[in-house]
Amino acid sequence: MVKGDVPVRSREKRSEGPKASERNVAHLPLPVILTVCGILVVALGIVSMCVGRYEVDIQTTMAILASNFPFLDVEEVWTANQYNVIMNIRLPRVVAAALVGSALALSGASYQGVFQNPLVSPDILGVSYGACVGAALSILLYMDQWMTQVFAFVLGLITVFITVSIPKFMHKHTNVMMVLSGVIVGGFMSSVLGLMKYVADPDTQLAEITYWQLGSIAKVDFELLKTTAPVMVVAAIVLIAMRWRLNLLSLGEDEARSLGVDLRRERNVVIVAATVLTASAVSVAGTIGWVGLIIPHVARRIVGADNKRLIPTVVFVAAAFMILVDLLARNISGFEIPLGVLTGLIGAPLFGYILVKQREVD
Repeated sequence: MVKGDVPVRSREKRSEGPKASERNVAHLPLPVILTVCGILVVALGIVSMCVGRYEVDIQTTMAILASNFPFLDVEEVWTANQYNVIMNIRLPRVVAAALVGSALALSGASYQGVFQNPLVSPDILGVSYGACVGAALSILLYMDQWMTQVFAFVLGLITVFITVSIPKFMHKHTNVMMVLSGVIVGGFMSSVLGLMKYVADPDTQLAEITYWQLGSIAKVDFELLKTTAPVMVVAAIVLIAMRWRLNLLSLGEDEARSLGVDLRRERNVVIVAATVLTASAVSVAGTIGWVGLIIPHVARRIVGADNKRLIPTVVFVAAAFMILVDLLARNISGFEIPLGVLTGLIGAPLFGYILVKQREVD
């Protein structure tokens, strides 16, 4: 009996250890976590504005930023080139990186909660493929950068509308059917995109379509952000406000109905808001993979799986991650590396590490 009891107690200790550590992490005060993450985002943003091929010291950078507040009396210690680099080139990039990263990760966490699948990403409903088709169509029609964003946004939303309509047409309103519809529509849009690339001018249009697919915020300015940022902020507020309901939606259809939750309506609200976020992010920066899949997992290791704590944390963690990725993309080589390439190089090993650590916990 004694010999038989020893392995049991050892197994209990091994199983209780990770769970206790997870509980400790999950019960850290959320305001403290968000404050630390917010400070990290600001610090990385300032570093990103200082570092580059044309370096600007931190004192000058802070003075340039402070000069935009009329109530601050700031002595002009900068040149016209420094002001242009900070305010017209790097600051829009930092803001765009934070918005795009937060949008992709927030939509990813929301999709994972609604579909009860930790491997779901913002591409699951085909929105990325639809946005790529819209951008490619705009490029084939020789439209400008602003119209490319519009076409990408509209086609992304149309793609999701088709995806959501398929389960309704088949009278099967299940999560599995929704995911399968996304696979079908995404595959079709991918083929359409391949056809567009085949007929594109190989000297001009093909290169532009390919570069757009790889993801970049090099051409983002405040004029573009004025039209897309409000949409992203409103959709993000909707998802953050519904973080309390995501826990109920993730319980499953039967459990949610037993608690009086209008599952179909609330699930559709979450899907629409997450889709608007994804379409907006893709229309601004092109296709950037892995962010919507990885960052929710990273945030879960910080605050736990409770969506009430997870959703706000995801926003800050993703913003810091994308600012860092953009900083690396501009500075680790003699040319700018597309964001989608860099997120894949970082994201795949990171996701593998998370899976290994999760296996150790299990």
